[in-house]
Parts: sequence; C-alpha cells; structure tokens
Amino acid sequence: MTVNAAWNIWNFRKSLVEALSGDGHRITVLAPPDETSERLAALGCDVRPLAMSVNGLNPLEDLRLARRFGQIFRETAPDIVLSYTIKNNIFGAFPAKAAGVPFVPNVTGLGTAFLSGWVLEQVSVQLYRRAFAGLPRVFFQNADDRDLFVDYSIVRKEQTRLLPGSGIDLERFAPAALPDPSQPPVFLMIARLLRDKGVLEFVEAARIIRAQHPGARFQLLGALGPQNRTAIDPVMVDGWIAEGVVEYCGSTDDVRPYIAAASCVVLPSYREGAPRTLIEAAAMARPVIATDVPGCRAVIDEGVSGFLCKVRDAGSLADAMARFLALPAAARATMGDAGRSKMAREFDQALVIDAYLEAISTLARSA
Repeated sequence: MTVNAAWNIWNFRKSLVEALSGDGHRITVLAPPDETSERLAALGCDVRPLAMSVNGLNPLEDLRLARRFGQIFRETAPDIVLSYTIKNNIFGAFPAKAAGVPFVPNVTGLGTAFLSGWVLEQVSVQLYRRAFAGLPRVFFQNADDRDLFVDYSIVRKEQTRLLPGSGIDLERFAPAALPDPSQPPVFLMIARLLRDKGVLEFVEAARIIRAQHPGARFQLLGALGPQNRTAIDPVMVDGWIAEGVVEYCGSTDDVRPYIAAASCVVLPSYREGAPRTLIEAAAMARPVIATDVPGCRAVIDEGVSGFLCKVRDAGSLADAMARFLALPAAARATMGDAGRSKMAREFDQALVIDAYLEAISTLARSA
C-alpha cells in the first residue's frame, strides 16, 4: 500500500489493513514516515519510508520518485500494489507496470492540479492517461471524477469501480444527541487550513451570520500551516481569532468530541473525492452544509440530510447557514437522522473492504 503520508493509511484505511491482515495477507506500507508509522508497524505492517516531495512540481524529483518505486518493487516483489493520492498513483504506476506487478490506484480526489489553470490540468491529464493505460482496475470515490476521467480518455469506463470513499466505521462514529438548543449554535469546519477547502468563504459567511446572530459560534478544526500551495497564512488565522469571528481548535487525532459538540458541520470545499469529515459528521447524525461540487454532493441529500451552497460564494454559504438556523430543534434532529441512515445505507466501510478483497482475489499475481 502506498500513499503520500503514513497517517492517511492509519486514519482512513486502518480497517482495510486489519481486514487484509485477518485474511492472511502480508502488508508493506510505503509512505513518508510520521507519528503513525509505529502504530502501523504494531498492526503488523512492514513500514518502509518513501522520500518524496508531496506538493512539489519539479519533474526531475518526480522522475527520481518513479525510480525509487521501481527499486522498492524489485526488492519487495509485491503480488499487488494498492495506491492512493496523486503522485503515488501516477509515478507508482509506471514502474509497477514495468515490473509486471498489478497496480490498483484509488483516485481519492483531483487536488489542486485540476483547480490551478489549464496548463497544469493538461499536464496532469497526459500523465494520468499514460500511467493508467492498461490498468485492470481503477477505483474512484465519486461518479463525477470517474466520468471526468472517462470523458478525458484517461480510463475506459469498464476499468473503473466506484467506492463510497474509504467507508465509515458506523460503530466508532455512532450517533450523538444534538447540543442543547437553548445554547448558541456551533458551526464546525473540519479541514486542513487551505484556500481550496473554502476556509476564506467559511470565515466571511461567519461574519455575515454573526451580524444577525451574534451568539453563533464558528469553529475551525484542522492542521495549520501544512506544506501546500494554497495554505492559509497563520497570521491571517490570528487576525480572525482577534476579531472574534472564529475559534481555532487546532488539530486532533479524534474528531468525535468536536462533532458531538457541534450543531452543524460545514465544508465549503472547491472539490473533493469523498469528504471524510462530512461522512463522519453525517454518521454521527449531524446536519451538514457543503458546496455543490463533486464529492460533497454525493454525501448530502439536499434539504434532507443537509444543505448545498454555491462554490466560492460566501453569501450562498451564509444563506445555507441561515436556513439551518431557521429550523426548529426537531427538524434539525430529523435531518441528522437522515444523514446517519444514508451513511449506513451507502458508506459502510464493509463495502470498501469487500471491493478490495475482490480486486486482490481477481488481480494479484501468485506469490
């Protein structure tokens, strides 16, 4: 299994790792190391560090990354490679094919490459097209991304399979009662603090709502200052805190207490694969508000489990928040219950695990 950060496997694919181990498979995790590497090793994984520039655009470094993949594939002789995130999917595919190793990428989102202008998008399309050519199976986390790849002739539809994101552990993310309606409402945004996640729109919408509902609270939960081209300047966050428009909650290994304390969870992202935070919030019976974009709209039934708003539009986001605030307590609870039912019906992690077990059984070469 290869990904651009070990925490991605721990946070999003731990249940898959446990299921594969329980099925008798030996797993190597190939990723840049972090604090979760030891936890993955404790699960029985052989964790190998992968040196890579996660967000860089240097083609020489990407070529070196492909060579590292090739060397490691020759050393470990895997029966199958399960890949996640953009660079791992692209630059892992070429050496895997050269080595005759079945390679199964999961398109977890399109990233900034498809949001940063025509030139970078076209380069990405050409790389994807060559990397994915001839692959027997490509997983997607929403139909919009799958259809885009088909329309761009990156993949054929028969190569593809749809997954409900990374799935959700319905027992761990159990329903939680909504906060006391007599207390000020809390809008919670859980995301890395990136412009592409819609942080600026969330803050501006908070200003709009607080003008009419001064007691309303707006919380940001997520890593500050990550290495990303669209990262929010920490000085800007300090300014928002001083203004009193938002509360910054830092980052956490367990979002459940924050979701339980929230009235509504918000994600005004510009594009997603399958937004984990919305899935977790809905599983805990929280109404959700998100942009009407690929990934987000797959998680929300408009007006039933939450509200959709226009992308890059703080006014539209504020309108959706105002619609939520106008709901009586019973209607908010009904909306949260509808989200929980949708997650149980469509996003259970068992669906993802079964899809991977089938792919491995069908595609893995004999040891």
